[in-house]
Amino acid sequence: MSGVIGMTAATRYCNQDGKEDFGDFVRNEDEEMDLEEVAEPWERYDKKITSDVFYPIRLGDLINERYLIEHKLGSGGFSTVWMAHDQQKSRDVALKIMFAGESGESEIRLQDEIVRNVRDASSHFVTYLETFLLPGDGCHHTVQVFPLMGPCLYCPNVIKISMTTRMSAALQLLEALESLHEAGIVHRDLNERNCMWGMQPLHHLPRSAKYKALGRPLKQMIPVDDLWKEGELVGPAKIPQSLQTPKFYLGDFGLAKKLSDPVTPRGYPPLQYCSPDRLHRQDPSPACDMWSYMILFSELYLGNVPFSTFFNGGIIGGFVLSLGPLPEEWKGLYTHPESRDSWYDQNQTPDPKWTLESRIASFRPDADPVERSHVLSIMSRVFTYDPAKRLTASQLLRDPSFRAIMENHGC
Repeated sequence: MSGVIGMTAATRYCNQDGKEDFGDFVRNEDEEMDLEEVAEPWERYDKKITSDVFYPIRLGDLINERYLIEHKLGSGGFSTVWMAHDQQKSRDVALKIMFAGESGESEIRLQDEIVRNVRDASSHFVTYLETFLLPGDGCHHTVQVFPLMGPCLYCPNVIKISMTTRMSAALQLLEALESLHEAGIVHRDLNERNCMWGMQPLHHLPRSAKYKALGRPLKQMIPVDDLWKEGELVGPAKIPQSLQTPKFYLGDFGLAKKLSDPVTPRGYPPLQYCSPDRLHRQDPSPACDMWSYMILFSELYLGNVPFSTFFNGGIIGGFVLSLGPLPEEWKGLYTHPESRDSWYDQNQTPDPKWTLESRIASFRPDADPVERSHVLSIMSRVFTYDPAKRLTASQLLRDPSFRAIMENHGC
């Protein structure tokens, strides 16, 4: 593994005669609308609209004479992600294909750093297996090849999973953070999409059996005139809980940085995972990861996020309702334009209906009162505005309340 991006690869379509099964094209307007809701915008392939174009892929493309594209896994602002069968090593992998001009070099270097210097890296982190370049339309696209992982932590689905599995995930994620922070690295983008369970292997199955397990791909041709290469919009695979393994991993290091690096990559996690200090232009630190971690812990334990975003003021309004006013010295530093003076009014007090204690009781009325008190204890000491007073990963791992919660659920 090396931070140097490998060779330039080529793509060849392997289903010219149409005899192989690579999913279903949309048949009517309803299916087209369903696909539109879950696929990336087709405009991301049109150079007349954006210079940050995605690389067009068809199911059945063979990349680098090795990776046969069989399904879609997802997409984001920077990349599309595809499930492929590695014909050289007889394994299924995930291909993350970056938009044109996004080299991903800083993320690749960070992953190299993790593999070299972070304790138990292979047990906790999803890092690339190979990188290479795909030539595009007058540009190149960086490709990172990853092990195929299971479903990410998606809040509405969490309540279907046993508490033992959920608390095991919380413990594994905290252990990952401890080892990352010990190596002087801050993730900076902890959220439910970057945390995922392992997955039972499917490489020994025929494609028809994979589609039976993951859902048949629904697709349509990318509707861009004179596109330099044919490509498809494809609905993502639905990984069932039955394929999920108990192992829990942290991935996506696009915003991560070494604390010793003078330059901080631009960007924030989604607002509901972002610590209030980061939203007020404070420097990133392990403490901002700990705030994000406790949001994820809340999703795993409560089945919901602790702070409401439905009131005026969005997520910051939710913080103030639950925790009280923000530090007065932060006034004027908010990263968004909708700042309110009331957020920093030191005469405000938390709303009793929205305190952490009330939220825990509301979402987990079935939980043992003693356990609820342990949950309140750890949440209160991580959800604190002052980053210097937040529990570290090492402190939380050894905290009696955290240990009691884990022991109650066999972890």
